Amino acid sequence: MILHKGEVLFRQGDAGPLYILKKGMLKIVRIQEDGNAYLVNIIVPGEMIPHHSLISPGPCFGTAIALSTCEVEVIPSSSWYRTLSEQPEKYRDVALLLQDKLRMMQQRMDQMTETDPAQRLHKLQTWMEGYLAPEKMTDVLTQSEIGQLIGLRRETVNRLLRAGVQS
Repeated sequence: MILHKGEVLFRQGDAGPLYILKKGMLKIVRIQEDGNAYLVNIIVPGEMIPHHSLISPGPCFGTAIALSTCEVEVIPSSSWYRTLSEQPEKYRDVALLLQDKLRMMQQRMDQMTETDPAQRLHKLQTWMEGYLAPEKMTDVLTQSEIGQLIGLRRETVNRLLRAGVQS
C-alpha cells in the first residue's frame, strides 16, 4: 500500500490490522479532549505498528499520518495473532522489534535532555534527516511539532531556526 504525504493510515481509537513501514516516515498524533493534536511519536522504516498491539489487539493510541510518501505492508491481525499462537518463537521477533523501539526512544530522550536548546534542535534535525534526505525536517513538521518532540516552545524553535541552527 502506498500513502502520500498527509494521508492517514489509521485513526486514534481504530482497531484493525498491523502494519510494517517499508519506506517513508509516519507521525503519530494524539488528539486531546480539547481537539488539539499532540505529536507523540515518529515511525521509521522497519517498524511494525501499532506497537501496543504486537502481542494482543487493542485500539490505536493515536492517528498515523504520512510525513512523506510511504510504502506500507498490511498484516491482517487475525493471521498475525494466529501465527504467534502457532509459532511461539515469533515472540522473540516481537521482543526484538520492541527493543529497537526502546533504543530509538532512548535516542529521543538524549535529544530532549540536552541542556542547550540549539543542540536539542540540531540532534533532532540530524536524526530525522537521516531518514528524510533530501527533504528537511522543517518540510514535514511544523515548528509546534518540532517543539513537542524536543520539549521546547514553538517560539524558541522559531528563534533557533531563524538564527540558522542547521544539521
